[in-house]
Amino acid sequence: MPHVELSISDPHQVRAVTAESSLDRWGDTVSEAAEPSLVIDEQAVVVAVSASFEDLLGLTESAVDRPVLDGVLQLLDFADGGALDPAEVAKMPPLLALSSGRLARGLVRLQCAAGPRMFDAIAAPLIQDGQVVGSITFFSAV
Repeated sequence: MPHVELSISDPHQVRAVTAESSLDRWGDTVSEAAEPSLVIDEQAVVVAVSASFEDLLGLTESAVDRPVLDGVLQLLDFADGGALDPAEVAKMPPLLALSSGRLARGLVRLQCAAGPRMFDAIAAPLIQDGQVVGSITFFSAV
């Protein structure tokens, strides 16, 4: 008969805290990730992007340290394929996770190297010391 063993950690136990921030740790992870992913800071500046996502987007220069909406993610309207209305841009999962401090998910249409593509984007806020310091987003082609 299979045997499963569970353990529960002591909530009062103090974990060692490193000097590296949550944003830096996730940035390092995404930089090495095979999955299309992105980390932005609280100002919506790219901290890290996976090589696979850079390739999909067809970026010819590094996205790091650039505003996410300044040539990194080119959002397209689902109806006509034109630029996305500014009122809708704030609802994009990476930005919505920043502003709401909550998990955000939605479909986004992006201009990519091979033409327009649709992605299911799932974003989570990155929190440090009770404050949102950025967001991490994973993109899955639809």
